[in-house]
Amino acid sequence: MDIGSVNIDLSYALVFFQERTAFEIVMSLIANIGWIVLAYFLLYLMVYFWKEYKQEIYKKDWKWVLLAIDVPSVNMQTPKAVEQMFSHLAGAYSEPNIADKFRAGFKQRWFSFEIVSIEGYIQFLVRTEETFRDLVEAAIYAQYPEAEIIEVEDYTQEAPDRFPDDEYDMWSADFGLAENFAFPIRTYIEFEHNISKDEILKDPMGTFLESFSRIGAGEQVWFQILLEPTGNSWKEKVIKKIKDMVGDMVSLTGSNKKAGGGMAGIITDEPKKAFAELGKQLFGGGTAEGETAKTAKDTVKTTKLTPGQSKILEAMEKKITKIGFKTKMRAVYLARKEVFKPARSVNALIGAIGQYNIPSANSIVPTSSVSTNYFMKESRNHSKKTKAMSAYKKRKMNVGGNSFVFNIEELATVWHFPMSYVKTPLVQKTQGKRAEPPSGLPVEIISLHHEEYVAEEGEKREHKKNKGQNKTIITDAGDVAYFSSDEEYG
Repeated sequence: MDIGSVNIDLSYALVFFQERTAFEIVMSLIANIGWIVLAYFLLYLMVYFWKEYKQEIYKKDWKWVLLAIDVPSVNMQTPKAVEQMFSHLAGAYSEPNIADKFRAGFKQRWFSFEIVSIEGYIQFLVRTEETFRDLVEAAIYAQYPEAEIIEVEDYTQEAPDRFPDDEYDMWSADFGLAENFAFPIRTYIEFEHNISKDEILKDPMGTFLESFSRIGAGEQVWFQILLEPTGNSWKEKVIKKIKDMVGDMVSLTGSNKKAGGGMAGIITDEPKKAFAELGKQLFGGGTAEGETAKTAKDTVKTTKLTPGQSKILEAMEKKITKIGFKTKMRAVYLARKEVFKPARSVNALIGAIGQYNIPSANSIVPTSSVSTNYFMKESRNHSKKTKAMSAYKKRKMNVGGNSFVFNIEELATVWHFPMSYVKTPLVQKTQGKRAEPPSGLPVEIISLHHEEYVAEEGEKREHKKNKGQNKTIITDAGDVAYFSSDEEYG
């Protein structure tokens, strides 16, 4: 067969396929080009394990801290405040280059926002690498100036590492999205109700925390949201999904090319464009091409999309206007064997998460659990439980179900501090209110030419200067008292 000046003999190929079986053809292809696939696979594994090895070295000096957060009992802040808090934390993002990734083993530090119920006692927690502790505290205090932040021990260390265990049993699941992350979930803005002149937020956290309060002695419920700062590449995927829904506007506006191809299209269409353009210049208005594009876009909006699709499209476009985080959700129910009843707490938790679902858009659903119903059921369940417990304790992002991207509005919907009217009991809140010291209070401790005495009660150390001057008492507990005269000092 001649193709231009190239002569291709197909007889050899025909004979090759006619004289051999399908198995022989496959084995021959493997023998001739299979090494390319194998080499690519081995190269991929080598790069992957090298990257993992360098990242482990990079992370070996990391020090994690767990912060317990108590918000004021009178909290009128909506989830918008937590949305701003997450926006603040986006400052932790670093854009590594190839050298940072493969030579230094750079790994982006991440955060874990957690809600824990231990026998019904509920606590909000944030786990962060020590490098970003100041960033986390600043982000929280900026929105909740009267909050109390205390470093605590990791509550997960009391739980068993391996299963089966003599005392405890557990249930665990990762939560993911039913659809592509480009589709939105129901956010806190849609929980607002305009009953009268005031707009009231029906706080979804009330339902969520109620599921945490339904446990008793010997039971625990843990919930964590892992957040890893990320760049803007995820927005390109959302935009592509939007284009898939509305169609390619370029192809719609270029439908004239489809009507007449090649020279015929040029002969028939170009004069039309010229006369249309001349008419626009004489009588005013935009260009013919611009009008065509506008008409095509309007046609798509009016005839191609239903009202529901238009609403979803607007929500997708809104999603990319806000900062996003790589996200992973995980829950654990842990209890002593004599009181282990996962149905009581797990069903309530899944139901509470279901309030964020939009059936026509996206839903948060369990994507990976520790339950299996076939082939070596018991041993596989125990293996899954051990793996799930390790993943929760180490706050691993890449274990279990797939991660996804939530923007800060979606994150603030799922994890935020409850408002004052949420009456869930045993949620730890601050009992007092911070106050500034009096403006006239002395701030300098006099230590020159002093005599030191130790009082019999309270082991107080007294510092004096001269009679009639300011006096300072510092107790062993660190309390400081100031006196302006010997009479007052008494």
